[in-house]
Amino acid sequence: MVEMKVFGLALDEKNQTPILILKDLEETRVLPIWIGAMEAMSISLALNKVAFPRPMTHDLMLSSLESLGGEVTAVEVTKIEQGTFFAEIVVRQGTEYKRIDSRPSDAIAIAIRAKAAVYVDRAVLDEAGVAPSEGGEQAVLKTEDADKWTEELEKLSITDIKYKM
Repeated sequence: MVEMKVFGLALDEKNQTPILILKDLEETRVLPIWIGAMEAMSISLALNKVAFPRPMTHDLMLSSLESLGGEVTAVEVTKIEQGTFFAEIVVRQGTEYKRIDSRPSDAIAIAIRAKAAVYVDRAVLDEAGVAPSEGGEQAVLKTEDADKWTEELEKLSITDIKYKM
């Protein structure tokens, strides 16, 4: 496993699809993962520490795990099959470790909130990772520069999304 950090979010200009960008700690490899708009929004909210009066889905999941005596210790992107990434949320409950199957976007949204480490299996990184210059870094919306995501969030009203989340 290779420890990664959430570098930011980008938008696939061709398909208008959000991309989660993970970067290894040595900054030699980048792993782009295409994700859904709602997951991208959740990740952006967590990265930018935007608070809501009521828990959103990933906040609720983390709160539920914690109230049951669990602690999210890590997230692992474990494999890629036919272009689909798989991940697991690693939860410590007492002396036991449990693994919860998850989409990487959901797992990482929870990891950011839990301040847990993010790991990627070396085989996944070898298959889908790229050098930083190949990753199109210019298109990345870094957490310090979240103006485009903030604009998208401001366009939404709670009444528009309350039944879709």
